[in-house]
Amino acid sequence: MKNPNMMNTLRERIKEKKYKFTRQRQVVLQAFLDSREKHLSAEDVFAMVKDENPDIGLATVYRSLELFTSLDLLKKLDFGDGRSRYELNDRSLNRSHHHLICLGCGKVVEFSYDFQEGLKDQIERDNGFQIVDSQLKVYGYCRECQKKNLL
Repeated sequence: MKNPNMMNTLRERIKEKKYKFTRQRQVVLQAFLDSREKHLSAEDVFAMVKDENPDIGLATVYRSLELFTSLDLLKKLDFGDGRSRYELNDRSLNRSHHHLICLGCGKVVEFSYDFQEGLKDQIERDNGFQIVDSQLKVYGYCRECQKKNLL
């Protein structure tokens, strides 16, 4: 099992909220810890776990993802393509990150720059609004799609 410390943290968060940490829920969370892709849809998770866990259905994956979102373990993301995606809500990183979304192939790349800090401070000051989270989504074309379109 990769990253057992993170799994222990997630397990404790679930138990603190008085939910059971079932094997199915562990399998769904493990998919996020094991995946190189950090933005998974319910279908992505199901495809990753179904062969080794044939007793888990797509409906169980959906219910688990919604529970984890409500418990603030996952963030639900909408990249405008009709599919909800999820990523671990890892507060221990204590950094905001943003997303580059390719309109050609759908690839999503995370990036982080602190350019929003000044903007965040100004918004809070001008509007009397305390920002706790923000997301920036930038849409365009990745290098591979740009090369394909030039041919």
